[in-house]
Amino acid sequence: MSFFTHPNALCESGAVGAGTRIWAFAHVLPGARIGADCNVCDGVFVENDVVVGDRVTVKCGVQLWDGVTLEDDVFVGPNVTFTNDRMPRSRRYPEAFARTTVAAGASIGANATILPGVTIGRHAMVGAGAVVTRSVPPYAIVVGNPARLTGYVDAGVVPAQHGPHETPTGERVNGTKVRGVTVHRLDYVRDLRGDLSVGEFERDIPFPVRRYFIVFDVPDEKVRGQHAHRECHQFLICVKGRCSVVADDGVSRQEFLLDSPATGLYLPPMTWATQYRYSPDATLLVFASHYYDAADYIRDHAEFVSAALQVGEHR
Repeated sequence: MSFFTHPNALCESGAVGAGTRIWAFAHVLPGARIGADCNVCDGVFVENDVVVGDRVTVKCGVQLWDGVTLEDDVFVGPNVTFTNDRMPRSRRYPEAFARTTVAAGASIGANATILPGVTIGRHAMVGAGAVVTRSVPPYAIVVGNPARLTGYVDAGVVPAQHGPHETPTGERVNGTKVRGVTVHRLDYVRDLRGDLSVGEFERDIPFPVRRYFIVFDVPDEKVRGQHAHRECHQFLICVKGRCSVVADDGVSRQEFLLDSPATGLYLPPMTWATQYRYSPDATLLVFASHYYDAADYIRDHAEFVSAALQVGEHR
């Protein structure tokens, strides 16, 4: 065999890739498919309708039930619990078990529980002991019961203002590590009669505006956005309260705190954007260069990454 099975393990499947190691007291049923160079640790159980990609690590005490797919380079920590039936009864089975997917590069911490039918996005991180009740966005970090989004992998947090109404260098426009994304300082006037912030179209806002929308009354745990536009430019101002915006160009990502009406964030086309951490009073004003067009949206992150890389090659 091109893979290793410990003498005290039972591997009934022949669909196991080269270099994979299956350790003591693991049991792999005949229909399971396991890729190359995986590490299946002691006491793991793998049912028939399970697909495991390449270079996957499954630590001790994990059960992979029918309907679970682990894509390439996934890490599953000790005693992670997968489920595949929301309303289980003894000896009563659904017509089909819910499909659960852990996308490429994601990691799940020890003792986490994954409810059926969710997708854990590419390179996401699930904290130890988390109870995942809803799908997790790509690169997101979630913790707690129920799991809540607390940040994004490799994004960092860039405050939109480091002093009163200033961007990091004090300049009116500052670049970022995300391709084409810029932070803008808008004019701000303090007055005893009330403060005023002002911006001028096609000067401060770097495109002709055809549409605006306002986001408000967002529950703190809700996540908005999670899409990119093929052609539409956007300019975001949190006119009240605060929220965080994560911008992603397919290679780099960065998180920005918007907490002043004198700070704007420009998102060019082909930027994946997510908004979260809304304060209870947050009001987000968004200017857009195009009228609403459903065809302009890319809502699948993997599709976005592929398209963004092609755009980058032609720039």
